[in-house]
Amino acid sequence: MALKKKPVTGMKDVLPAEMELRDYVLNIIKDTYRGYGFSSIETPCVEHIENLTSKQGGDNEKLIFKILKRGEKLNLETARSDADLVEEGLRYDLTVPLCRYYSNNAANLTTPFKALQVGSVWRADKPQKGRFRQFVQCDIDILGDGTNLAEIETILAITKALTRICPDNGFTVRVNDRAILKGMADYSGFPENETDRVFIILDKMDKIGLEGVGAELLEAGYAKESVDKYVELLAGIQNDAEGVRKLGETLSSVMDPEKAENLAYIMDTVSEINDVKCGLEFDPTLVRGMGYYTGTIFEVAMEGFGGSVAGGGRYDKLIGKFTGVDTPACGISIGFERIITILMDSGFKIPSTVGKKAYLFEKGLSKEQFGKVVKAAQEERAKGVRVAVAQMNKNKKFQKEQLAKEGFEEFVEFYKDSI
Repeated sequence: MALKKKPVTGMKDVLPAEMELRDYVLNIIKDTYRGYGFSSIETPCVEHIENLTSKQGGDNEKLIFKILKRGEKLNLETARSDADLVEEGLRYDLTVPLCRYYSNNAANLTTPFKALQVGSVWRADKPQKGRFRQFVQCDIDILGDGTNLAEIETILAITKALTRICPDNGFTVRVNDRAILKGMADYSGFPENETDRVFIILDKMDKIGLEGVGAELLEAGYAKESVDKYVELLAGIQNDAEGVRKLGETLSSVMDPEKAENLAYIMDTVSEINDVKCGLEFDPTLVRGMGYYTGTIFEVAMEGFGGSVAGGGRYDKLIGKFTGVDTPACGISIGFERIITILMDSGFKIPSTVGKKAYLFEKGLSKEQFGKVVKAAQEERAKGVRVAVAQMNKNKKFQKEQLAKEGFEEFVEFYKDSI
């Protein structure tokens, strides 16, 4: 039986032109983040299944690629549950592995620790354009800093990186706080144990609008008085820092106004000192689905990209799940695959000051002639030019077209009678 040449469903082969673009974008991201003091780390792609199923990852925990036990540990005949079959899984994000990493290595790390992590993650999701079962995440996280400096630095770093990648695309950072989300729900009179369900419906605002949110809340059985109060509250909120402060005053009977003041301070500071042009808005409907978020949350939307291109927030309780001692933490992840897909669809060309030449030589050159071709290529390479040397194909036109797709702009042909 012939071996299968296509990749597994939800995975893909990366051709040279895309790989060059991916390397280009990754280099910008890493270079930018290092400028803000982040240090590169790496964690294993395989995690303990207990860590991955700790009810911190939201719906992603339903999408884990689980790894069967091996050898004597695996007994299919006596197995009664997943725990009897599985002890490890492929990571679905980089945050849970980072917290395990920090918990295990904190004694050898600086405080606060600023981590830069790039790597593949896996989710058994339904594949579609721009969404794969294996994809790359690019994260920065600040661990051990409970001040709002962590949020400010994170937003400054992500906006700088995105500006460098897509200088012609405008973008907006949307911010919220989990405490404000809960405060709005409590103020409106929703049952305290139902707030997560309310947030799930609220998270559909972009798709169904404010009226749709109200209708779904009523359909879910919540009191009309609470729903009307909630909808009215959402409709009257300003999206700037002053709007956050006013909302804090409104919610003062159910929430410490300092929560709102802290978010407003972050917004004011970023607006004043950021050296890149971007929008910054308070979005009271921003939820973020991961179970580990505890405070400030943010997403970045970019013109022409549809949806968010980055997202994150504060998760001060997750490290404590490993150590028993809560440690403040804040981070953000770039939607790397989404950016790559859109750049490729738009025909983005990598700006470069380095030339790329292809030396194509005729079949049948003598040893001396072939040596001259390679020597000429070596001389160009010494000048910083990228040179590919290859024998001419019968279909030279197609060969050049394929090389051009990889960015080769100049072609030099060598024939036996001209060397």
